[in-house]
Amino acid sequence: MPSRAGSIRPHFPAPRALLALGLSLALALAVEAIAGIVTRPAIPGWYAALAKPAFTPPDWVFPVVWTTLFVLMAVAVWLVWLRKGVRGAPTSMALYATQLAFNLGWSVLFFGLRQPASALAAIVFLLVLILATMAAFHRNRPVAAWLMLPY
Repeated sequence: MPSRAGSIRPHFPAPRALLALGLSLALALAVEAIAGIVTRPAIPGWYAALAKPAFTPPDWVFPVVWTTLFVLMAVAVWLVWLRKGVRGAPTSMALYATQLAFNLGWSVLFFGLRQPASALAAIVFLLVLILATMAAFHRNRPVAAWLMLPY
């Protein structure tokens, strides 16, 4: 059956598509949870003592925002998978996985190892990875790129 322009991939049965969404969410939220485990011990002492600009949000904002961002990323990669599958979008999938790993790596560098200079270098590279991921997502499923924009 030919697919209509703009429709999601109709030959993925609904249970398989929902399972893929669940796995995508689980992976992204697992990375967030691991980052949280690394981050939490540094918040009350080391991070609290850092000189931060006046516009730094209160600490309670970060888990809410990061959870939202990770859910948006998970949905974005899922939408690409629905449209193209893993084999149909290998660059998108590889870039997504790489930026997810670098996101975790940044938390380890900044909060775990308390190396702000190294974390700055990592976040610059992470930004490049995010932009590359968005560009790859846009070629496969433009709405997926837009879901990555808040990140």
